Amino acid sequence: MSDFDLTLRDVVRTYVQGGNKLPVLRGVNFTVKAGEIAALVGPSGAGKSTLLHLAGLLEKPDGGAVLLGGRDCGAMGDEERTTTRRAIIGFVYQFHQLLPEFSAAENVMLPQMIANVGKRAARARALELLGQVGLTARADHRPARLSGGEQQRVAIVRALANRPKLLLGDEPTGNLDHQTAGEVVGVLLDLVRRTGLAGLIATHNLELARRMDRVLVLEDGKVVEGRV
Repeated sequence: MSDFDLTLRDVVRTYVQGGNKLPVLRGVNFTVKAGEIAALVGPSGAGKSTLLHLAGLLEKPDGGAVLLGGRDCGAMGDEERTTTRRAIIGFVYQFHQLLPEFSAAENVMLPQMIANVGKRAARARALELLGQVGLTARADHRPARLSGGEQQRVAIVRALANRPKLLLGDEPTGNLDHQTAGEVVGVLLDLVRRTGLAGLIATHNLELARRMDRVLVLEDGKVVEGRV
């Protein structure tokens, strides 16, 4: 297992609306290590998506540091941030965002081909990943022919296609029924632990949060270790 981790150190983020400052993160500190999956919970509007965007290098903090594998990402330019994001970060969102005109396998192949992986190798990797989540028989089906849970499983393995070191999820089960959500979280837990990823998953579902290794509670701009 790698020694990669995600660390946020004294991270501050403030938005300005109508001339008013709206502090969202007020000095956030935590670390998620390789091989563990942490749930990020908190009230709506607390800043969970903002925190994930900062961890995923989609936004820059106003203060503090985001470290990936011990490296402070603050001095990176836009191109380097994009390259780093593609190389070591996988994202899963509430809505699967699969391309409807492509099959499940082709959706998993695309990020690899963007990273200059050959078509044959990309398909082999896609079929391997789809097999790990029980979708071998659905590999050549387009998203419209897949159930909601199947679509989200495709989205999860697409996020893993380029062998990232960090998996970020923003309410990845929020659009699923209770039973399917439980199954999808089971897939996430299994893949993170099997591959040695660091995982940070924002969720409103406290029952699912309890199944993860740790719970981080975001409230009033701070993150604390919590129990739910």
